[in-house]
Amino acid sequence: MLPDQWQSRGPVGRPSVLVEKEMTARIRLTRAVDPGRDHMRGGIGARRGVVSMVVYGDYLCPYCRRLKSILARLRDVFGDRLSYTFRHFPNEVAHPGSTHVSRVAEAAARQGQFWAMHDWIYDQEPPLSDALIEAQAREMGLDMDRFAADLASDEVAARVQQDLDDARRSGVTGTPSFFIDGIRYDGAWDFHSMLEAIELPVASRVERSARAFANLPASGGLALLMAAILALVAMNSSLAPAYQAFIGATFGIGPAGGLLSMTVKTWFSEGLLSIFFLLVGLEIRRELSTGELTDLRAAVLPVIAATGGVIAPALIYLALNQGPTRVGWSIPTATDVAFTLGILALLGPRVPATLRVFIATLAVADDVLSVLTLAIFYPKSFAPEWLVFVAGAVLILLSLNRARVYRAWPYIVTAFGLWFSLHAAGIHGALAGIVLAGFLPTRPAPAVGPLLAQAATALAALEQAERAAASTGASLAISGKEPLWDWASRNLSAASDRLLSPADRVEHAVSPWSSYLVLPLFAFSATGVSFNLDLAAPGAWQILLGVVLGLMFGKPLGILAASVLAIRSRLALAPFGVSRCSFIGAACLCGIGDTVAMLLADQAFSDEGTLAIAKTGVLLGSCLAALLGAAIIATGPRDAGAVTKTGD
Repeated sequence: MLPDQWQSRGPVGRPSVLVEKEMTARIRLTRAVDPGRDHMRGGIGARRGVVSMVVYGDYLCPYCRRLKSILARLRDVFGDRLSYTFRHFPNEVAHPGSTHVSRVAEAAARQGQFWAMHDWIYDQEPPLSDALIEAQAREMGLDMDRFAADLASDEVAARVQQDLDDARRSGVTGTPSFFIDGIRYDGAWDFHSMLEAIELPVASRVERSARAFANLPASGGLALLMAAILALVAMNSSLAPAYQAFIGATFGIGPAGGLLSMTVKTWFSEGLLSIFFLLVGLEIRRELSTGELTDLRAAVLPVIAATGGVIAPALIYLALNQGPTRVGWSIPTATDVAFTLGILALLGPRVPATLRVFIATLAVADDVLSVLTLAIFYPKSFAPEWLVFVAGAVLILLSLNRARVYRAWPYIVTAFGLWFSLHAAGIHGALAGIVLAGFLPTRPAPAVGPLLAQAATALAALEQAERAAASTGASLAISGKEPLWDWASRNLSAASDRLLSPADRVEHAVSPWSSYLVLPLFAFSATGVSFNLDLAAPGAWQILLGVVLGLMFGKPLGILAASVLAIRSRLALAPFGVSRCSFIGAACLCGIGDTVAMLLADQAFSDEGTLAIAKTGVLLGSCLAALLGAAIIATGPRDAGAVTKTGD
């Protein structure tokens, strides 16, 4: 039996990239602007078209001081159409005394003089002595006894601390940080770039809308869900002939009937899905090197749980299917991580971060088992002679990695050759993504100091040239052909590129395409199931029940049983701060098996009628597992490791 509260170890290490966005890389403002509480300029009285800009600043930050003139210029341009809000983010480590100066501004705010004190502070050059601050307070006509009392009060200290806490929950790590209409602005800090971000031309509107959607905790799951619904609607309406014609259309490279002549559906599953498996491989690699899988005892639990979550549903399916239909045993063994983590995110503060990390790591192990299942149990017409070329491509990737080749194109070309060789050998070509992920080069984390010096040197040279041009009255031309600009651009690009390894850059570039194009397209091609099922066909009910029961009950029972055995035998450590109820609910959510389960169904069955029944079982079992898991977590007690309402 599961212990009621698993407290055997502290919080886990680095979170999976699949949950990292929600936990640490938020780009939305977590607390909306409150006119009754926040310090605001503009936006009052404007009837429409008001843009909200929230700035987290540090009064002793030199970059905040330099941007003061740009922000003032933006306010002049937009007038009341720009609502400007300032919040505190004092960085005591970088700028000792900044918290005290923030409290000075808040103490002045108690007497209605926040903006006057705010502007005066930014006009001064640090350090700001107490005598200088007191003299300014007297000149502003403040009640000095009240000012001193407010400056030392717990209320003012709490006010500054609340801004600081809100900033951290919104992903702020440095100053200045900008949020435009609630979305973090990560563009250039010059006037024209910020002007364009506020004016919102069509391209900027599309980009902001896309970023807002992508920042939703369940955005990847929503994209998959919409694609699946569209496929189901198309297949069960008058659009069915067009849908079938689309996914069944043959598209080929080279001669008709050749190795690269496949249907659109096959291209999506073997071609595009390589991108998804590339991300899976990079995730596995990171977990092995810097994530949960680096600590053997911490890594054992999700791996053992994933194994149990594969064995139990397979046994349930096989118990109901002893004839020709037994080939579909693998269908209920897969977990769809996008949907599972999406539902956990929607449950919000009831789910501890440690549980999200555990499920994400379990999903990585589950993906490994699915990949092995795909490669071992479902080969096509096997042509072993092509394995020589597979081995050759792997050796080339290994050589590129050992030679520290950091350019992308040699890896891409070799990966295409590897994909073709796997496909020709009768092995699912998408597995090329997993292999490629193992050889993309990584680098140790860079030393920040030299990169800062490199960037500062380049920018200082440009600033010096700007001042020289201004002193002579000449205009400063900006052209990549000019030696200074070209040199500065190359140095800034080099410093920027060094922050991420080639593998990291590939992952960041590919991840949105996988979440919002590759997986939805695959789901659209694979989920189109006709509900006009022939349940009287031999083995139909056995297949349907085997898949539904395997996902709904087999997955959670296998995960729970394996976890209990691993913990009680002291082979593994339990996740910290996770209650029995939440763990059971999350195990039920692992029965959501859309994407990979559909792929396994395609490999197991070739008959369209049988395939439709199996896929209907996947959809039905996934929905029931989602409802059951969400209900258990939502109605259970709040975990000790869950966040509070304030996010602390």
